Amino acid sequence: MQNVKGTFDFRAGEQKLRNRIRAALERQFALYDFEPLETPILNEQSLLGSKYAGGEEIMREMYHLTDQGGRSLGLRYDLTVPFAKVVAMNPGLELPYKRYEIGKVFRDGPVKRGRLREFTQCDADVAGTEGPEAEVELIGLAADVFRELGIDIVIRWNNRRFLGDVLCGLGISGESALSVMLTLDKLDKIGVDGVLSELGDKLPDPEAAAGIARLIREDVSGFEALVERFALAGTTGTTEVRKLLTLLRDTGLAGICRFDPFLSRGLSFYTGTVYEIFAADGSYKSSLGSGGRYDAIIGKLVGREDVRYPAVGISFGLDSIMELLRAGDPGFDAPAVCFVPIGDTIAETLRSASMFRTAGIRARVESGSRKLKRTLAAAAAKGVRFIVMIGADEAAAGFVRLKDMATGEETVGPAELALWIVERAKCR
Repeated sequence: MQNVKGTFDFRAGEQKLRNRIRAALERQFALYDFEPLETPILNEQSLLGSKYAGGEEIMREMYHLTDQGGRSLGLRYDLTVPFAKVVAMNPGLELPYKRYEIGKVFRDGPVKRGRLREFTQCDADVAGTEGPEAEVELIGLAADVFRELGIDIVIRWNNRRFLGDVLCGLGISGESALSVMLTLDKLDKIGVDGVLSELGDKLPDPEAAAGIARLIREDVSGFEALVERFALAGTTGTTEVRKLLTLLRDTGLAGICRFDPFLSRGLSFYTGTVYEIFAADGSYKSSLGSGGRYDAIIGKLVGREDVRYPAVGISFGLDSIMELLRAGDPGFDAPAVCFVPIGDTIAETLRSASMFRTAGIRARVESGSRKLKRTLAAAAAKGVRFIVMIGADEAAAGFVRLKDMATGEETVGPAELALWIVERAKCR
């Protein structure tokens, strides 16, 4: 008996870490005034498979189902399309509409580190704001989320319209440009040679392929250099990039952002700004979050391609964030304090532990059945910072013995003194 490949059970410590990440996200979503929304996991295949939705590549990874009535259904592969559906189904919705949703999504794709078949996305989206203030607010949200989680990040970003202008300058446009964008987005995954090999199959024009090869190999990645090289000063894409650059600088967010002219994201519904979030030190290769602007999908879903519903969103990968935090802190599940009764002092031990828990400090009470040396060794292995021991002498005096596992120091005194020391060490 085993789990389906790419799915996991999360027990004890892992689930507690997931809850901690989720709580941090929900706290920041609330601070940024996003309201909660929950959409169905099960959707009509016609919605998920719409040509306005995720595109051909994601369709190959969608789980297709048929119910007893013969209806074609599918499991959602992201939270963006269901959000677009909600806006499309509620024409009276007050705009701008800001919502967040945390839920499971499913993709039948290759399984590797950072890529599962069942995973949790945590999305925040804004419908009804043209930008770039909406993009900057979402980037600021990401900065605050990861600051709270103690993760240094870099946000790589680009603009699909701008990339389309660059490709047009190389003689590539229309559907060919979209296909080329999806290949360029794989640079980090398959490398330069892999990208050029895939482009060779897509581009019958050898000159166009050679132009992209020169662009990649020459590493002409600066925005202004590309604008000058392809004479793009007046294009819509260039204007949008410049506006966003200015606002990022003015809000102090430019320091964590890196312009990447080859980034396009794998979903075909993105129309403008796109971005991906990575650990700044490169210790974790998969993205921790991503998103972008999709101004066309909502209008198309309601059959009004002439009406624009500007929308932009960001998605945080709970599973990727969990894996990064777990790898960086093997003791993440350790209680701050471990209480050890020595002899017949369980009542005093439980009373002291209750005092710490009331103060918001996570505490574990040992049974006292193991030898003290083994108990201390096990606590140290789990990363417990403090041990509170209560023996007959301490109980008679109304005291506890506090051992700091980081320094080896011991303090004997009232439980209130031990609590003060633990609180000063900012252990929770």
